[in-house]
Amino acid sequence: MPVLVITGTGTEVGKTITTAAVAAAALAAGRTVAVLKPAQTGLRPDERGDADEVARLAGAVTTAELARYPEPLAPGTAARRAGMTPVRPHEVAEAAQKLATEHDLVLVEGAGGLLVRFDEEGGTLADAARLLNAPVLVVASAGLGTLNTTELTARELRSQSLDLLGVVIGSWPTTPDLASRCNVADLPEVAGAPLLGALPEGAGTLAPADFRAAAPSWVAPGLDGVWDAEVFRGREAPPSRNGGVS
Repeated sequence: MPVLVITGTGTEVGKTITTAAVAAAALAAGRTVAVLKPAQTGLRPDERGDADEVARLAGAVTTAELARYPEPLAPGTAARRAGMTPVRPHEVAEAAQKLATEHDLVLVEGAGGLLVRFDEEGGTLADAARLLNAPVLVVASAGLGTLNTTELTARELRSQSLDLLGVVIGSWPTTPDLASRCNVADLPEVAGAPLLGALPEGAGTLAPADFRAAAPSWVAPGLDGVWDAEVFRGREAPPSRNGGVS
């Protein structure tokens, strides 16, 4: 798996912090890692972007960003409004392939969800994943509403004959509600793919050394970690209606 594409079921689901955790786990396993952010929106040229945040938390990763647009919009819209050249899926694929010649693992972090448009032709992260023949990791939220967006993303990946590696919960609440606890069992079912991790709420606020030490415990062995889905599911299982554990 020289290239892994990471997308979310939407915005603010913990995609960047999950990318950092996957990077940190890979580094801890002795792999060299590069992080590619095809399009960064909503930041000035002098501000730190998502790839920089991954490097801050994960450590010695190579970072690359293909384009940056000032307004916090979908990349295609932001490029058009700024009068700037959009990023094309083939450019994303070419950049990732180049990084893959020099690194064991390249993480391509998208913007928002899978079908957010890069350009006026409707190019998306899914198109880049297809050109790369790369698996896709989906980052989902924990609570109410996540089953719908996760299943829609999974169905779209399959409709495009893309490989869904699995799902990671981008922010597991300190005090999970009933919906979140039920979703631990339901997410892999609706996705048709395994649950490969769960990051604790606030993981991105940890000191980098603490983040790096803990990251392998948040992701499964398939992502160079030690997280166990069955143990997590058993621990977080909701009580049954009669007061027991379901």
